[in-house]
Amino acid sequence: MRVHFIGAGPGAPDLLTLRGRDLIAASPVCLYAGSLVPEAVLEHCPDGARVVNTAPMDLDAIMTEIAAAHARGEDVARLHSGDLSVWSAMGEQIRRLDALGIPYTVTPGVPSFAAAAASLGAELTLPEVAQSVVLTRTPGRASSMPESESLAAFAATGATLAIHLSVQNLASVVGTLVPHYGPDCPAAVVFRASWPDEEVIRAPLSGLAEAVGPEITRTALILVGRALGATGFAESRLYAAGYDRRYRPQSAGSIWSGWKDDTGPAGGAA
Repeated sequence: MRVHFIGAGPGAPDLLTLRGRDLIAASPVCLYAGSLVPEAVLEHCPDGARVVNTAPMDLDAIMTEIAAAHARGEDVARLHSGDLSVWSAMGEQIRRLDALGIPYTVTPGVPSFAAAAASLGAELTLPEVAQSVVLTRTPGRASSMPESESLAAFAATGATLAIHLSVQNLASVVGTLVPHYGPDCPAAVVFRASWPDEEVIRAPLSGLAEAVGPEITRTALILVGRALGATGFAESRLYAAGYDRRYRPQSAGSIWSGWKDDTGPAGGAA
């Protein structure tokens, strides 16, 4: 028996990995975060599966369900939205599983920031514009922020910011970021990225709060950075005609000349 933590993706039911789909189909028990995981994903559950919406449950109740499945020898598909590596509450569940000696696996999912960037048609890292993406949030009722992880500190880097769980604090976010990025910096809010009712709002940073209606109070991602609107950026050297690289050596004297694959030069060790 194992508990399979599965990233169920940002919302569109087909943005689910094949591994995740197959694990759901093979698990007699499915626990899912019903407030964020689309019901269409549950169609992969086998006939007769025990399907439990954990949205109204506390951690003790969730662990009771898992322990009962463990006693029956039944695998559990534990579905969380997006990817499990950020803001999933997987860590506290794993800590309890370790204490109980219950094995588990982790299957990643498509993260919400990637779905939002896809909706914008944007690459978040562009040559000489931005080469870093910061995933962060503002303090909320469920979680505080470490002192060293202030929004202003991240903004000082000039990186592209993907700010989660913070649209209810949008005016404050804008006020913090404008001194670092300037009022005309490209910005966007993507509401329910990849869902049928997705909404994309683009605006200069200083006008973003005004552009977003009061009805958007959750399940929205804030993206800020010069990469969102850059057009005159340099092209990557990766595909430049004269760039010497392993898969396209430019001369017989290239350090890559004779390399066949990742194991080293043809006919010899690396």
